[in-house]
Amino acid sequence: MIQRTLEEVNLPQSMLQMRYPQKSHDLVMRNRVSFALSDLAISGLLDRPKRGLYLPTSRGQELSKEYGINITRTLIHNEPAYKKYKQEKSNQKKNRQKQENKDLAESQINEWFNQQNEKTQDELLNHLVKMNPYKFENLMVQLLSVMGYKGDEGQALVTQKSNDHGIDGIINQDPLGLQKVYLQVKRYAPDNSVQMPEITAFSGSIKLKHADRGVFITTSTFTSSWSRSKRTLYDI
Repeated sequence: MIQRTLEEVNLPQSMLQMRYPQKSHDLVMRNRVSFALSDLAISGLLDRPKRGLYLPTSRGQELSKEYGINITRTLIHNEPAYKKYKQEKSNQKKNRQKQENKDLAESQINEWFNQQNEKTQDELLNHLVKMNPYKFENLMVQLLSVMGYKGDEGQALVTQKSNDHGIDGIINQDPLGLQKVYLQVKRYAPDNSVQMPEITAFSGSIKLKHADRGVFITTSTFTSSWSRSKRTLYDI
């Protein structure tokens, strides 16, 4: 269709061979005809029953009779079908931009919250490390109570400061104290990891109590040896 159109208008060979400076493989005239056919189809002046075939619509025939070869681009773009198409494209672009702005805003908000969370975590950890050891133990026992470890009718206790045998807190999960969770806390600096012997000692303390559960809390981290060996220890 494009080639037949170019032959019909009988353009000079020099014009037919014109190419875009930035796209030397594209012929200017073929490109212009392609855009013109597309605009005519969008405006409802041409119908495309199949690829490469264009037929004039009733509206296209009306304009052809009225204007002949003087149908201009402005005339085509003033057709209701073309205006509707451009409006839909504009709405799609606006909606896409709104969604992109929304996604960007959500991303920025999430990033801000993540930064605030990290800042709060650092500040909280710094505060915990500087706490009085006994107050820290009390706080951890209260924390586990709030988390539901002691149940509805249980008790949460902090052991005496001395002779606690490595047990810093006890949580009775029932009124009779038959189900106990033993607690040990280490208020360590972030670069002072909990070593394997400390975990082993805590596990031994739990066994001496004939218990089957415990919670070890630290403000630092656990060594890699603990991660490799934890499956062989008591259920703590």
